[in-house]
Amino acid sequence: MSANPMRPVAAVINHLLAQEPWAQKKLIAHAGKVACIDTGVMQLRLQVSADGYVSEAAADAVANVTIHIKLSDLPLIAANRERAVSYVKLQGDADFANAISQLSQSLRWDAEDDLARLFGDVAAMRLVGGARSLLATAQATHKKVTENVAEYFLEEQPMLIRPRMLQDFSSDVVRLRDDLERLSKRIEKLERR
Repeated sequence: MSANPMRPVAAVINHLLAQEPWAQKKLIAHAGKVACIDTGVMQLRLQVSADGYVSEAAADAVANVTIHIKLSDLPLIAANRERAVSYVKLQGDADFANAISQLSQSLRWDAEDDLARLFGDVAAMRLVGGARSLLATAQATHKKVTENVAEYFLEEQPMLIRPRMLQDFSSDVVRLRDDLERLSKRIEKLERR
């Protein structure tokens, strides 16, 4: 029997739920219901238990709500969880789908708490602070590199055009076309005389 590659997802979700008792209470209202997350390539079926946690449901379990997600949209969803609903298609129980949507936007991993259990409070605080600092540095570096590459292709080695320059050029072309049309009409008028 081969292991389901989606099985760890239930464990991760349960870990997040354990850190947020309010989330468990929200799910208890939907005990017994099955949610199916369909990526087109594979499906994950999770059933809400009476204690507000989730477990893997049988592959043939009827889903109360199905969430269709394109794998190509996962980076967009991860980047902006508030807009995640605009990238997915929901079918089924609207109340259950709404609860899942609220949880997906609100549940956060408390890495510092988990690391504190392993390394102690001070080390966990420093590890998380270092990771945040590293992430901020990587984001700032990415922004600077992007700006420098754009400036190079705009100014030094013009391969790109600024939107304003394109608008100005377009306006000039329209104006020139209109002037040329008027001149053509005048020439026609003069030739008829």
